[in-house]
Amino acid sequence: MDILGLIPSFGGLLFTLAAFVIALSVIVAIHEYGHYIVGRWSGIHAEVFSLGFGPVLYSRVDKRGTKWQFAALPLGGFVRFKGDANATSAPDGSVVSGLTPDEERMTMQGAPLWARAATVAAGPLFNFILSIIVFGALIMFRGVASDPLTVEAIEPLPFEQVGLEVGDEILSIAGIPLGEEEGFGDVTVQLPREAVLDYEVIRDGQTITVPSLHPMTPLIINLQPRSAAIDIDLEVGDVITAIEGQEIFLFSELRDAVGASDGKPLKLDVWREGEMLEFVLTPRRVDLPLPEGGFETRWLIGISGGAYFSAATVTPGPIQAVTYGVEQMWFIMRGSLSALYNVAVGAISSCNLSGPIGIAEVSGDVASQGLVDFIWFIAVLSTAVGLINLFPIPILDGGHLVFHAWEAVAGKPPSDGAMKWLMYGGLTVVLSFMLFAISNDILCP
Repeated sequence: MDILGLIPSFGGLLFTLAAFVIALSVIVAIHEYGHYIVGRWSGIHAEVFSLGFGPVLYSRVDKRGTKWQFAALPLGGFVRFKGDANATSAPDGSVVSGLTPDEERMTMQGAPLWARAATVAAGPLFNFILSIIVFGALIMFRGVASDPLTVEAIEPLPFEQVGLEVGDEILSIAGIPLGEEEGFGDVTVQLPREAVLDYEVIRDGQTITVPSLHPMTPLIINLQPRSAAIDIDLEVGDVITAIEGQEIFLFSELRDAVGASDGKPLKLDVWREGEMLEFVLTPRRVDLPLPEGGFETRWLIGISGGAYFSAATVTPGPIQAVTYGVEQMWFIMRGSLSALYNVAVGAISSCNLSGPIGIAEVSGDVASQGLVDFIWFIAVLSTAVGLINLFPIPILDGGHLVFHAWEAVAGKPPSDGAMKWLMYGGLTVVLSFMLFAISNDILCP
């Protein structure tokens, strides 16, 4: 056996696992801290705050008597409140019965209904807050395009006819003006499919017209995790110059060729830093969410295109950033719920659901593209975790909130026997879903 030949694969596996553990640990820490801090504010005492399960690697007790610990299995975490029998906050009757009224008030079972409900809801809420903060912070870090759109940098390309220059202020492309109502993205979809277009620009204080390439060349701006492009080691900055020997100059030509492939392998000629390379990849069938709802099935190779020039940016204000964060979070939630519904009714493939193996692979792929992309992924995953925890399934936070709603209406919680069987049922549902997702990770292409 070639042991040295296994080192790159082993290193890639370690990188993927490390990225997955880091992403999961951040999300779990925020989720559990939400439970902890709102519980503390509500007068409920936390005895243990744990990141991970199993043997304790490190712990310390703070001045409030809470034990903070790291455990050996970094696949989750929990907060155990006073009077809890275990990490799921099941009551320990033998402990609660021996407490004074003041001490009982510090338990989940003895706290008022509002305090228990707020403590439970805080976990998913903190996941959503994390997502909003990260999305908003990243848009402030990246900035938004200035008005008028000003060329800040031009990517190297293997094509001629790059007439634009750094500092040009673009007023129109092919006669279509750019403005507040017609942004750059709106204009690009209206442009004629020609390799070279006329740009009206302000250069050195004068308005001139210069010929330059169509803004959407077949330049790779981003790679999708777990995609055909990732598998064959395409890179951001690569330019696809031909498909099956046919030259292309527009990203739309690439998209059309992939869509018409019907899943057959395609030979790509790729320009990379002055060198011509050849790759062969097989497009994959993917279900994509539509803006108006629902899905469409397309053949994709897992790359995203964009303009070959970057625009000067301005930093948005806090309100604009928070608004953007909320919009991104809502988009992810809506897409996730739509995907679950369409899988359930058989409208799209069940392979759209990934389990821990798939999420780990995505973590590694995204982390390999840079820290900013990885932080973005953590925010996306945080939204998904918060949403899933709100599902009305016993053992999840949403199930506990349903129990609290029942108590608010009926004046008393469900009986111990009912709670026991509902918890067993909820655990069965969650484990079944997890096994189904893991089978997807293993069996789906």
